[in-house]
Amino acid sequence: MLLEIADYESLRRTFRWRLPDRYNMAAHACDGWAAREPDRPALYLKADGGFRPLSYGALSGLSNRLAHALVAKGIKPGDRVGILLPQSPEVLATHFAVYKIGAIAVPLAGAFGIEAIAYRLADSGARALVTDDAGLAKIVDRHGLELVINLDGARPEVEDFATLVAAASDAPLPLQSGPDDPALMIYTSGTTGQPKGALHGHRVLLPHVSGVSFTHDVLPRPGDRMWTPSDWAWAGGLLNTVLPALALGVPVVVQPKGKFDPEAAFALLAEAGVRNAFIPPTALRMMRSLAAPKSRFGFDLRTVGSAGEALGAETFEWGRAALGVPVNEFYGQTECNYVIGSNAALGGARAGATGKAVPGHEVAVLDAQGRPCPPGEMGEIAVRAPNPVMFLNYWNRPEATAEKVRDGWLMTGDLARLDEDGYFHFLGRDDDIITSAGYRIGPTEIEDVLLRHPAVKLAAAVGKPDPLRTEIVTAVLVLADGHTPSAALVADIQDFVRTRLATYEYPREIAFVDDLPLTTTGKVIRRLLREDGAS
Repeated sequence: MLLEIADYESLRRTFRWRLPDRYNMAAHACDGWAAREPDRPALYLKADGGFRPLSYGALSGLSNRLAHALVAKGIKPGDRVGILLPQSPEVLATHFAVYKIGAIAVPLAGAFGIEAIAYRLADSGARALVTDDAGLAKIVDRHGLELVINLDGARPEVEDFATLVAAASDAPLPLQSGPDDPALMIYTSGTTGQPKGALHGHRVLLPHVSGVSFTHDVLPRPGDRMWTPSDWAWAGGLLNTVLPALALGVPVVVQPKGKFDPEAAFALLAEAGVRNAFIPPTALRMMRSLAAPKSRFGFDLRTVGSAGEALGAETFEWGRAALGVPVNEFYGQTECNYVIGSNAALGGARAGATGKAVPGHEVAVLDAQGRPCPPGEMGEIAVRAPNPVMFLNYWNRPEATAEKVRDGWLMTGDLARLDEDGYFHFLGRDDDIITSAGYRIGPTEIEDVLLRHPAVKLAAAVGKPDPLRTEIVTAVLVLADGHTPSAALVADIQDFVRTRLATYEYPREIAFVDDLPLTTTGKVIRRLLREDGAS
């Protein structure tokens, strides 16, 4: 937990990491509270008439039963266990059970298709999978799985979750893990190539606890209650939200099943009494379509965090006005998360900027020679190693692991610039930078301006090969309701951007689409747009 310190600079100077010799994520996020306050609410679940609580004691007992059942079925320390489930108590019980027995959790997003799931199961060498009927429908081959547990009942060669846990003991297990012992493997988003399994030790939770507390203006406060629409298989849902919140004693609202809907999201904020939320930028932009949401729905937020893509000044300003609180943006990646962030209450938030280094992390913008870039110059985001939030390695990819850390810095592959006051301005992945007429152009600033146009709902900027300029800026847009493509609209949008950015940054071509290709984390897959000719 962060101390009550009045300003960002004081917190940055005084913050120090203290890693214990023995540490287990299940103990920190669940069992510790279960032992001290077993009836304390851990989760709130949708029920008739509202949301009902599920206690830390109940969650701990369920995870103990599943842990004993997994051991009885032959799952050993180091074995990989896939988890393919929507937000639910069973997701967390499975994570905690896996951590307790020294195995490695491999979360899988419900939005994954058959091939994406098959790739991750095969690459990780998972021995077991916990899923439901919807997940089973995507398993066309067992991929070496020796144990499949189904929440929706037994099938041939599939075990029933409820039967297994009912027959198992709820006695606590002896936890012997240390902070560097492997616990969790999250696959990278795959925006630039085949996803890689980023293996994390138990210690990864500790810096996420402090990061979440920083972004959410010191958790917990009386009445705090956390929610995210993000899949708990993503680092944004699991590590940016649910596990740190539970470790801090803040109950988490479970998102009901179904596709994200802005109106339903606002209604949930009010009905569930949500005070703290992690909402990715894409979801926030979708929520912008509803006018006057605070007066209409009556929610009462205290803090909102956002990450996954650059938030942009337009969405930042909308959030402050429409949600009633500043949106504290932060940055990280699967291998090294939550290292840059904002806290408006501590004077560390600025529209259009991602924020400053989160206390406990040293972050820089480096040029191609590994030297710090002067303010205003584009360079690669680098994080000083070692660092407790950093991954242990890429699963079975030693060469890729070795390339990730150079000269004491973890190189993110993401580009940014620092301003004179030390704020990071995210510009995009190195692969996404557009080279036009000798200029290197970051797509996020263009996209932010495009989103200010009243006709634009979602936007992506990519480079299209051009014999004269090397590349030209091309915008791929999803239009807001009530607007249709036309030559006049193209000209209006081009002029809108040209008058707000440098002349070389406006989109010389504009394509209109029904949807943008997104990863399960809500990031635009610009690579696919480039491969499709930005059309």
